[in-house]
Amino acid sequence: MMNTKEYAMNYVGKCFCGAVELEVSGEPEGMGYCHCSSCRSWSGGPVNAFSLWKPENVKVTKGADRIAMYQKTELSERQYCAECGGHLMANHPPLGLVDVFAATIPTLAFVPGLHINYAETVLPMRDGLPKMKDFPAEFGGSGEMMAE
Repeated sequence: MMNTKEYAMNYVGKCFCGAVELEVSGEPEGMGYCHCSSCRSWSGGPVNAFSLWKPENVKVTKGADRIAMYQKTELSERQYCAECGGHLMANHPPLGLVDVFAATIPTLAFVPGLHINYAETVLPMRDGLPKMKDFPAEFGGSGEMMAE
């Protein structure tokens, strides 16, 4: 009998035009929503759905030469397709994690665990999930919680 724990799940994603494809394996380190102004501006939406992965679990399988990067702060190296502008992921070197935007990997069952940077929200969400004022303390934030 096969032990399913021995086989990691793989999820495939791509940019808007399909020139860049990536694969994530295993399970994300965390999933949730970010409400900071940078994520809102970058995503073009009122909130960004994130899935955090260990860098070794994220592989570009097609179109690596088409990936462009923009870095506004030391926290985030935002990566996108130079062909279509489709957003792919953000490398977070200080955290040792890669945020593969949830919309980039449609087969991943998105199960958010918390909201971060909720003090900056423009879209209050009453979903019963923990609401962090900024970042968890282990990521350099205050770790303070907020009410819905």
